[in-house]
Parts: sequence; C-alpha cells; structure tokens
Amino acid sequence: MKPKINLTIDMLFWTKEKIIIYSLLILMIIIGYLNIYIPEKSFLHVPTYIISLIGKYMAFAILALSVDLIWGYAGILSLGHGAFFALGGYSMGMYLMRQIGERGVYGNPILPDFMVFLNWKELPWFWFGFDSFIYSSLMILLVPGFLAFIFAWFAFRSRVSGVYFSIISQALTFALLLAFFRNDMGFGGNNGLTDFKDILGFNIQAKETRLCLFLTTGLVLILFYGMCSNIVKSKLGRVLLAIRDSEDRIRFLGYRVESYKIFIFTLSAMMAGVAGSLYVPQVGIINPSEFAPAASIEIIVWVAIGGRGTLFGAILGAILVNYAKTFFTGALPEAWLYVLGISFILSTIFLPKGIVGTLKFKKNKLNI
Repeated sequence: MKPKINLTIDMLFWTKEKIIIYSLLILMIIIGYLNIYIPEKSFLHVPTYIISLIGKYMAFAILALSVDLIWGYAGILSLGHGAFFALGGYSMGMYLMRQIGERGVYGNPILPDFMVFLNWKELPWFWFGFDSFIYSSLMILLVPGFLAFIFAWFAFRSRVSGVYFSIISQALTFALLLAFFRNDMGFGGNNGLTDFKDILGFNIQAKETRLCLFLTTGLVLILFYGMCSNIVKSKLGRVLLAIRDSEDRIRFLGYRVESYKIFIFTLSAMMAGVAGSLYVPQVGIINPSEFAPAASIEIIVWVAIGGRGTLFGAILGAILVNYAKTFFTGALPEAWLYVLGISFILSTIFLPKGIVGTLKFKKNKLNI
C-alpha cells in the first residue's frame, strides 16, 4: 500500500502547483478587469495605486523566490541579495532616465538632471547603450549575474560557506552601498534615479501602463516559479539538496560542488536583478537605500516566515510581510520594526519550517 500512498502525495503536490499557477493567472485577470472596466465610483473598482502596490509585492516575491532557491535548496545563506536586486533596479532606472531627454528640469537631451546639476560635461561611458531597451534588458541580467559569478567563483572555490559566506556577502552589499552614495559615481548619489517619464514610449504614470507593468510582473513571477519548480525536481535539484545536507559527502562522491553552487548562485542573482527591474518603474525611484544590509536581512525574514525550501512559501512570506509593513507603517509607523522582529521570533519558535513548510509537513505526516 505504501507506493500507492506516495503516488497519491506526488499527484496532490503536482495538482497544488497547477492550482497555484492558475489561481495567480485568474487573480491577475480579475484585478485587471476590475481596474479597467469597473467605474471608479463602484466599490468593486480596484484603484491604480493598488495595482502598483500589488505589482511591487510580486516583484518582492520574485526576489524572495531567488533567495529560497539558494538558501532553501542549496543551503547558501546570502545576506547580499539586496545588492543584485538594486543593480537590476539601477539598470532599469538608467534606461528610464535616458528616456526623459529634453523634458528634464534643465532640458538637456543627453545628460540626466543630476549630472547637469553637478556640472558633468559629458555622459559617462557606462551609461552608453542605456537608451536602448534591449541593451538595458541584457544589463539587467548580465550586471548582477557577472558580479555574482565572480563573487561566487572566489568564495566557493575557496570553500567559504556557512556564516562566513553570509558575512562576506553582506560586506559586498555594504561596499556597494557606500560606493553608490558617492555623487562622483554617476548614479545620482543619495537621491538616486527618479522622475521617470516613459517606458517603451508609453507614459509610465498612465493607468494602462501601470496595469501592463502589474501583469508583466505577475507573468514573470509565474515563469520563475515554474522554472524553480522544475529545477528542484530535476537531477540538479537533488544534487543541490544533497549539497545542502552533506556537502563533504557529495564532494567525496566525485561531484564538483563548487560548479553547482556557482551556477545556482549566479542564476539566483539574475532573478533578483529582474525583480529589481520590475520594481523600479512601479515605485518610481531607485536609490542606494536598496543596498542597505538591513534590506537583505529582511528578505531572509520573508523566506523564513513563509517557509524555507518550499518556493511558494517564499512568495507567500514576501507578500504577507510587505502587506503588514504597508499597514503598520501607516497605522503604527514607530512599531513596524518591532512587529517584524517579533513575527520572526514567533515564527522561528512556533513555525520553525515557516507557514507553508509546517502545513506541508503536517499534511505528509497525516497521509503517511
């Protein structure tokens, strides 16, 4: 009877994944319909600011998914993924700044306003190409990916792991924070990049553009969820789990552990960069605060509360925590950090596997 029970559990698991994907698609369609076709005076109407808010939550969900892929399945605790998120955001921000042209405060068709204000005479070489959406899209993937590859290559080949890897990943984030705060770096300094006008020729503030950004973010979230699900169920996923549970044993069996860790870390960083690029046009700004070490630690909290090593738990944790942040920063702004800390402590004590992880464990226990 045992094989039949196990088969039933596997079928339920696959059904659950399909339900999640189809539910997200249906929810996106319903929200979009309520925003576009329902009159604003109706209580069923979804305002555009809510569309942007949910879009921001979904961008955070992609970021949490990228962290869960390496932490939950490979045992790599990165406290620097906020840096890859910010680099993707800056790549998108640079494209959006180049689209402003003569509509800036100083009317310079080439230089962004902050460069004119700082008396820059010409556009820096690293800004070349960002007037093209295709080039910018490549940079959204390549800049975080290249940095992650170089960082992981040195770290993992030196067999840096555990808390030491977490510390140096946070040090990388802090170094980038200090660098991007400098005005002479050419990224807007403390103020960052803002005052965006267009994206692909469409008014970025228009209702229809906001809806398209929301739908795009949702579709990317679904695609990445499907990709990560396939990875963790593949041979690669099984090797990653084995590395997480006993790295020395896998190394003894002849697997090149460093190659697996470098690959999955780089892929995760590129996912974080895409999340940042979808976040920026919906919130309208990117500045060095996204590099803050506290921001990277907060991502870990999302994943831990939702359920490490469950994928969907990371998505759920990101949405729940950020919704709570939106609520409490409005209702009790001074208490938000205490609420976040207490939530993390309580979830660690009473839900050590996170919300989804605990429910999944109890379900499997009951079926067995």
